[in-house]
Amino acid sequence: MDQFEAFLGVNPWTALFTLLNFLLVLYVGKRFLYGPVMKMIQDRQKEIDDMYAKADEAKETAAKLRDTYQQQLSQAQSESDRIVREATLRAQNREEEILRKASADADAIRDKAIADIAQEKKKAVNDAKNEISGLAMAIAGKVVERELTDDDQSALIDRFIQDLGDPS
Repeated sequence: MDQFEAFLGVNPWTALFTLLNFLLVLYVGKRFLYGPVMKMIQDRQKEIDDMYAKADEAKETAAKLRDTYQQQLSQAQSESDRIVREATLRAQNREEEILRKASADADAIRDKAIADIAQEKKKAVNDAKNEISGLAMAIAGKVVERELTDDDQSALIDRFIQDLGDPS
């Protein structure tokens, strides 16, 4: 065996003890280190999986909130469009109402003016009739040299006005 040892340069007993020592270290490592290290790795993996799950959940929540926000924004836009349309419609209705009222007021003023003109014209015609009737009576009295009755006077005035023509 000395030759074997000299040939390889390794003592077989040292190699055997090294191998037994290595197996003992493996057994102790497996028994006392491998279990806790694996448990620590599994705990860390579970923690990472939980973090990913929470991140995915937060991402889904953010997407739902974004969708809700977009929907609310769309509804707000629709509501503002509706309010603007209603305000425009009310303004147009108010404008039409003001124009109708102004037109009605203008018509009323014009009608009143026409009525006032007609009344003034009638008054002027009546004044002219009264004046003409006074003159006609004076002329007729001198021509006829007699006094006329009220009926005669009315008939004479009416005939005189007809001869002059209708002034209106």
